[in-house]
Amino acid sequence: MPTEIPGDWWMARRLWPFLLASAVSLIPFTVFGMYLVPIAGVAGGSVAEVGGLRGLGGLAALVAGFSLAPLIDRMARELVAAGGLALLGVSAALGAVGNVFALAAFCLLIGASTSILAPSIGAAAADRFKSPAAAGRAATLVSATTSAMAMLAAPVLAVPGMLWGWRGNLLAAAVVSLGLSAAFFWRGRGRKAPLRTGQRVSYLATYRELARIPGALPLLVVAMLRTAAFMGYLAYLAAFYDEKFDLAPGWFALVWSLSGASFFLGNLLAGRYIALERPWIGPEKMLMVGLAVALTSVSAFYFSPSLPLTLLLTALMGASHATVAACVTTLLVRRSGDLRGSALSVNAAGMSLGTFLGAALGGLGLGLGGYPGTALTFASITLIAVGFALRVRR
Repeated sequence: MPTEIPGDWWMARRLWPFLLASAVSLIPFTVFGMYLVPIAGVAGGSVAEVGGLRGLGGLAALVAGFSLAPLIDRMARELVAAGGLALLGVSAALGAVGNVFALAAFCLLIGASTSILAPSIGAAAADRFKSPAAAGRAATLVSATTSAMAMLAAPVLAVPGMLWGWRGNLLAAAVVSLGLSAAFFWRGRGRKAPLRTGQRVSYLATYRELARIPGALPLLVVAMLRTAAFMGYLAYLAAFYDEKFDLAPGWFALVWSLSGASFFLGNLLAGRYIALERPWIGPEKMLMVGLAVALTSVSAFYFSPSLPLTLLLTALMGASHATVAACVTTLLVRRSGDLRGSALSVNAAGMSLGTFLGAALGGLGLGLGGYPGTALTFASITLIAVGFALRVRR
């Protein structure tokens, strides 16, 4: 019999502080991307130079995610989230300064703060429910909110940006983040750490415990490879549409919205479906289905003869990768128990690494073999992910 879980709206009302924190976490980097040209002008650098500072954020997320993973379950989730939000607010305020050094610090701190915030609020949301199915669904609701904000942040921020500019947006993000940090700190003062004193293991032993979780290692590799394939594909999406269909930036914005909407819906609906634990298609099988669709889509995408078919494949890519992401999150949360915060932290760090690998390998494939080379690169990465997914047993 399927496991009954609460409805999404009921869960959202209970989890709204975590969903709000998830949405706020994307604002500073979105402002940086939206206003890169004027920010570069104020900083006195080129768009490429200032835009390249974003790489520091990924590096910081990777380092912080791996180094802090064993510690994240040793404090109350809300206190960890409060620290991540405080760091986010400080980084947004630094970004508003606008010089190169402040922007470099902004990118570094944003990466570090999100690597702390994302796993802590995902794990905290899961902790609100006793059943594994409901806990997994709570975590995927947080990730779905992040996906929705990634799609909506730019238009939402455009209106206040017209009133007070990019500096005003960053300062507003700083105020909201610090206010949320104080609220989370107040909520978490009396709460206990997920790992009690008697349960605690050493720093390195935490990694050994994570490795013993059934399927954890292949799931983490699948998440990294999936991110590499999808983020690498997104890195060259505008260039591909421009070269093949001569699509102007204004029209391409609709393509980007299509990709974002399909990812959001895929994450939301797949997370809800696999939470039911239906016997005939659980998250392990759904993981394989998502990867199979992703492999088929990326293999056909760069050879599509028409714009409508290419748009369909764009939507399939977003939905299939979102499905895989929901399955990974659900399985990690269900299987990790009190170590779910550590598991999600390592997962976030691995996805940061995947983002860099995808862009680098995709560029290598494009340079050596054009878009067919890019197709071969991303298809190969996805195929390797399929191999690791086969090692995830029910």
